Amino acid sequence: MTEGSLKLNETARIRAVSFSFKLPSVIRLLRYIKIKRRFDYVPFSRANIYARDDHRCQYCGDQLPTSDLTFDHVMPVAQGGRKDWENIVTSCVTCNRRKGGRTPAEARMRLQRAPKRPESAPAIRITVGLRSAPDSWRDYLYWNVELDDT
Repeated sequence: MTEGSLKLNETARIRAVSFSFKLPSVIRLLRYIKIKRRFDYVPFSRANIYARDDHRCQYCGDQLPTSDLTFDHVMPVAQGGRKDWENIVTSCVTCNRRKGGRTPAEARMRLQRAPKRPESAPAIRITVGLRSAPDSWRDYLYWNVELDDT
């Protein structure tokens, strides 16, 4: 199974020592309990820094895969820079090495945009193709759109 894909299996079973039952493909929500949670809080992490910056080096502007990215302290820690949203940006390895332990001005480099704390967490999207959806889901998916029989 690849990242971002969902394997659909209508015959999946829940198994215990003395019994088993078919895993339902559709679950009906009878009651919703609201959990009080701050939705404006975004955890400070490498993945969220990359998401905030759209996986683009904030110096050269190239969009790269995660494996080719790193992050950079705009104001180096050695010069009093903090480890927070307003001081860390996504960078490619080449630009990070070129900047080194200097500020962008000292390295004669410009930021594509100033770093800031994101207002909300990056969206996570799970897509299920209509053609690969189990038949039992058809009554619940896009009821106003005609589904293909193929």
